[in-house]
Amino acid sequence: MKFFADTAEIDDIKDLAATGLLDGVTTNPSLIMKSGRDFIEVTREICGLVDGPVSAEVVALDHAGMMAEAEKLRKIADNVCIKVPLTIDGLKTCKALSGDGTMVNVTLCFSANQALLAAKAGATFVSPFVGRHDDNGFDGMQLISDIRLIYDNYNFGTEILVASVRHSVHVLEAAKIGADVMTAPPAVIRGLFKHILTDKGIEGFLADWAKTGQTI
Repeated sequence: MKFFADTAEIDDIKDLAATGLLDGVTTNPSLIMKSGRDFIEVTREICGLVDGPVSAEVVALDHAGMMAEAEKLRKIADNVCIKVPLTIDGLKTCKALSGDGTMVNVTLCFSANQALLAAKAGATFVSPFVGRHDDNGFDGMQLISDIRLIYDNYNFGTEILVASVRHSVHVLEAAKIGADVMTAPPAVIRGLFKHILTDKGIEGFLADWAKTGQTI
């Protein structure tokens, strides 16, 4: 499963990219706002830090407006992935962009039927929001399972990008289902490294090593 960082914070992206485990980045208007930086400038810098897709979201709601914004965004770098909402106009834009080879991430997916439409529109990625789904009394992981079944039934090439990931259990369950990608805040990704028994093991080894009086 590919790991994307859901952030626009450059220091976090640099730190995670240095591990060699980061496959891409997703941003949205809220994350750009939190960074306090110019949208185009920060997107360009992120694209230079990772080789994989960097999702940059349009803010227009009509097809013509989305296409105009996408034209500007895809000039930033070759690895820009245009993010559009799962609406009729968003899917029209997805179809047009994917038809000429542009990567498209269809976001704010909350049903398997919506995911089916995104795949038919040629989306590179579809982003079901599991955390928000859970918050509203639904089963986010069941949504991922349903999408995986449908996509496998018809051999769709659209990748399932699990979004709104809140904790390590979301990552584990998504991987078990067979999601292609997960995007999570840096804190959640760093949490995957942590286990109390790993920490205790290191502590014990270091204590024993200190008793030997040796150095390497």
